[in-house]
Amino acid sequence: MPLILSLFLLALSGCQWLRPYSIEIRQGSLVTGEMVARLKPGMSVDQVKFILGTPSLTDAFHAQRWDYPYEYRSPRGIKVERHLLTLFFKEGKLERWEGDVKAEAAKEETPNRVVEIAPAKR
Repeated sequence: MPLILSLFLLALSGCQWLRPYSIEIRQGSLVTGEMVARLKPGMSVDQVKFILGTPSLTDAFHAQRWDYPYEYRSPRGIKVERHLLTLFFKEGKLERWEGDVKAEAAKEETPNRVVEIAPAKR
């Protein structure tokens, strides 16, 4: 009887529904195709930071190279998604970029949110 019980418990240990809850994990900088579409060669470092944010990885030996890695793991590791965008600068200007995030047009034209404030009337 103990042998049957131990074999039954061993078989149940492989079941997905008996595992504890796990959360999705997102690491790095999520760079979308819309963000890449806004990049233009010749942009300054500050302009690129405004569009993409501060790079996740910078190398002291290659200061002219910025890396934006991203990884997503679904609960229980069923789905893993990885992306990498690398930017290269020359003399403080964006020279080129490469990676698996491709430029894509904005899905929907969103109007600018400019609020005009009129001077107070006296």
